[in-house]
Amino acid sequence: MNKVAIFGGTGFIGLSLANHLKSKGLHPILIARNAPDKSVAHEFVKWDANSLGDWTEVLEDSIALVNLAGRTVDCIKTPDNCDVILRSRVDSTKIIGKALEKAQNPPKVWVQMSTAHIYGDPPSQMCTETSSFGYGLAPFVGKAWEAAFEEALPKTMRGVRLRTSFVIGRNGGALKSLKKIVKMGLGGTVGTGTQGMSWIHEYDMNAIIHRAIADETFNGAYVVSAPNPVSNKVFMRLLRKKMKMPIGLPAPEFLARLGARLLFRTDPELALYGRYVKSVRLEKEKFVFKFPVLEDALDDLLD
Repeated sequence: MNKVAIFGGTGFIGLSLANHLKSKGLHPILIARNAPDKSVAHEFVKWDANSLGDWTEVLEDSIALVNLAGRTVDCIKTPDNCDVILRSRVDSTKIIGKALEKAQNPPKVWVQMSTAHIYGDPPSQMCTETSSFGYGLAPFVGKAWEAAFEEALPKTMRGVRLRTSFVIGRNGGALKSLKKIVKMGLGGTVGTGTQGMSWIHEYDMNAIIHRAIADETFNGAYVVSAPNPVSNKVFMRLLRKKMKMPIGLPAPEFLARLGARLLFRTDPELALYGRYVKSVRLEKEKFVFKFPVLEDALDDLLD
C-alpha cells in the first residue's frame, strides 16, 4: 500500500502533505489527537502523543513515518504554554521511538520536523546547516526536539531532520494570519523591518519531504526554506501589493507588542524578530524549488 504514517497529520502542513503524497501514489495515514473535518478523505488514527496504543499498528509495513506533532508557537508565551510547546514535541518523539522498538517491520525512514528558529535571531547573518545555534526559548526547544529524535531513532533507520522556516500555503499557516492583518490596513513594517522572513511555499515543503522519503541519500539535518529570504519590510510590501491594499500602517515595537497580545493573542516576538536561512545541503543535492522567489509564490497562493 506504500503507507506513510503522518504524526500530527491533521494540521495545515499535515493535510497539505497528505494530499501531495497521495498524488504521488502513496497512502498517507493521519495520526493525531483529534479527527480531521469530515471532508478530509485520508485514513485517520487517533493517538494521545504520550502513550502506546492501537496507533502503533500503523507503523507495521509502512515505508516511512513523518513526525509533525507539536503545539503551535502562535500563542502568548505563558509558562504553561512554553511547557506544552516543549513537551508536545519531545514527548511525542520519544513515544514514537518506543513504538518503533516493538515494531516487527518498521518504516525504513523517519522524517522529523524541526525548526529554523534553532539558529536564533541573528540580525543579518545568513544561517545554513553548519551555523551555530541561537539562545532563547525557540532554540532551546529546537535543540531538545532534535536530541529526543536522535535518541529515539533506531540505528537501523534512516533519519532526516527538517529545520523548517515558516510555511506559506492556501489553507493555513502564517500567510492566513498575515492576510488578515493586511486586510485590516495594518500590514506595514513591523519594528525596524530589517528582521529576516525566511519562508517556503507548501508545494516545495511537500516536495522536500517526498524526496526525503524516496531518496536514500537524504540523511541528517537540512534547512528547509526557499533560497531567497527577505526582510519583514519587503515581505509586507509585496503582500500588500499582491492583495491590492494601498494602506499598511507601520507598527513600532511598542505597538507591535501591545497589539499582538491584545488583538491577536500571540507572541509579538514572532513578528519583531526573525532570521535569514538557506540550505546549502539541498543545493548540493540538486533540489530544484518550484517557487524560489517570493513574488511567484504569492502569485500562486493568492490567485
